[in-house]
Amino acid sequence: MESKPYSEKRNGNTIYRNFSQDIDESELIWHRDKEDRYVKVLNESDWGFQMDNELPRTLKEGDIITIPSKVYHRAIKGNGDLVIKIKEL
Repeated sequence: MESKPYSEKRNGNTIYRNFSQDIDESELIWHRDKEDRYVKVLNESDWGFQMDNELPRTLKEGDIITIPSKVYHRAIKGNGDLVIKIKEL
């Protein structure tokens, strides 16, 4: 079974995901998802996020990101943990 660079708790179509400050940055790969997603940042951090063909941006607590299905994107490691809430549509 493939190891994931995060821990998560799932409740229906809502996922709470925690990326630890201890993960290796090489685990944060470009990927795409099968469904549209809304992502809300739940804590203050200096982690980043990048969508295909866009410049990286720093995530701030309260940010909401819409990720269309099948669009490549990635998280960029910062200091501390990153905690997000994902709604699958």
